[in-house]
Amino acid sequence: MTLVNRPKLYLCDTNVLVHNPYSLLDFQDNTVIIPIEVLEEIDKFKRESSDRGAHARTVSRLLDGFRKLGRLSDGVPLPNGGRLQVVLRPRNGGRPANDSGSVDDRLVDLTREIQAENPDTPTILVTKDINLRIKADALGLCAEDYETDHIKTGDLYPGTFELAVSPDALAAFRSSGILSLNGDGPRHPNEYCTLTSTANPKQSLLARVDATSGCVVPRRAQEPIGGIKAQNREQHYALDALLAEDVRLVTLSGKAGTGKTLLAVAAGLHQVARTRDFRRLVIARPTVPVGKELGFLPGTLEEKLDPWMQPIHDALDMLGDLGGNGGQRTSDLMRNGTIEVEALSYIRGRSLAGQFIVIDEAQNLTPLEAKTILTRVGPGTKICFTGDLSQIDTPYLDFASSGFTHIISKFRDKAIAAHIELIKGERSELAELAANIL
Repeated sequence: MTLVNRPKLYLCDTNVLVHNPYSLLDFQDNTVIIPIEVLEEIDKFKRESSDRGAHARTVSRLLDGFRKLGRLSDGVPLPNGGRLQVVLRPRNGGRPANDSGSVDDRLVDLTREIQAENPDTPTILVTKDINLRIKADALGLCAEDYETDHIKTGDLYPGTFELAVSPDALAAFRSSGILSLNGDGPRHPNEYCTLTSTANPKQSLLARVDATSGCVVPRRAQEPIGGIKAQNREQHYALDALLAEDVRLVTLSGKAGTGKTLLAVAAGLHQVARTRDFRRLVIARPTVPVGKELGFLPGTLEEKLDPWMQPIHDALDMLGDLGGNGGQRTSDLMRNGTIEVEALSYIRGRSLAGQFIVIDEAQNLTPLEAKTILTRVGPGTKICFTGDLSQIDTPYLDFASSGFTHIISKFRDKAIAAHIELIKGERSELAELAANIL
């Protein structure tokens, strides 16, 4: 086979394209090779109604658009200065006798063949499949993860900080309601701060960085909402952000039992049923199955969704018992459309205006899915993402490539956004102990 001479040759696995269809444009001035086996898998996936199917269809449209630039088998130029080439290799040639003929085996064989034919050009298999990378490495091949959208673990924004100040400065802050950072930073808009006296660490105030002045100002006054009262410092921060009119994007991260979902739903229900700042509360979460796919479950759509939506119903029931629904029954609010609980798949294509949206289990989103959701937000809408980055269930996603991580990182310096990492579990003593030691 004849390949376009480029600094490097990147052979892409199917999971890379499904993870991000536009990854084709992320390889700079190198050659991107798409094996015919990958196209065959894309063709199977594109019939699905899931996000994977939507991404597969996007890949097909992109490749069809590049066809107008020339024959893909000969290589066509990419907008970023690289080249794209689709490669077909006979399936019965070059494989060991014990080879299973799987797509992974054929990708390994193709990588080895291209490397042998181009000894002076680095040939790299790019895949999000850890086992395939290990297998390729064992055979002496170069294999890498798709890392363009990775966020380094140490770079994750916590959303909070502590600042030690003199007793006089703390007293002045109490009276004036403003404190200059005097070079301490850089700090981000709506970053939350604990001011602690240098003379007595037990004397402290909770504050935040004002998005306009960049100075530390008091957090907004709060009352218990829906019978829910903040139990620790981070929960106070979370309620402050969830109730703030000028903050339109809130991200809450933390381990199980820290109150992420309950606080978000309580704040949303309060602002829909009581203060009427929003006309509807929309709660959605990804349906990440352990067994059968969603469509194979019996029953109506509501019955199919019930196993995944039950944690949301539990939170709503608790708030209803505590009187957080403005005097109305939760079932009545759901029946008249004031509260909508649905699978995340059904948000695609909608325009959501004047609503409070809670996206639960956001750690299972890809960066592209996170972008799709945020671009659904219409005027007057507030959206909150909640998730635990230690509990990612989606194949080929990890801490560094989760869409939730991307939202937290990319919006850290935006005045319209706030992030809080919840630390202490409040569900029960046993739940907190289990989260810490297991």
